[in-house]
Amino acid sequence: MPGGERGGRAAGGHRPLGAAELGGEPGERASLVQFSSAFCQPCRATRRILAEVAAMVEGVAHIEIDAERNLGLVRALGVEKTPTVLVLDAAGRIVRRAEGMPRKADVIAALGATV
Repeated sequence: MPGGERGGRAAGGHRPLGAAELGGEPGERASLVQFSSAFCQPCRATRRILAEVAAMVEGVAHIEIDAERNLGLVRALGVEKTPTVLVLDAAGRIVRRAEGMPRKADVIAALGATV
């Protein structure tokens, strides 16, 4: 996913993310995790894109996290702007990361490489 893509930070020492950290149940095959803030216009469009993709692919969940209410997680994961999207594999490891609003085709491609 372009727009500030960085590879899997799980390899950088972060432990896998589960329901406790995410505030929602991860997908069986993958999760699209979106960090948003209240007045972020691109976050709204990103929410729509990720929800559409999650609905298209069985076993994929879209989880939106309010960055302002989850500062500990934001800091731990190095989230610097909203929207930031993380693609997690079935084990909760970060396999893709992008800052800014992603294109739907890029999200689908990132998921294809993950599941």
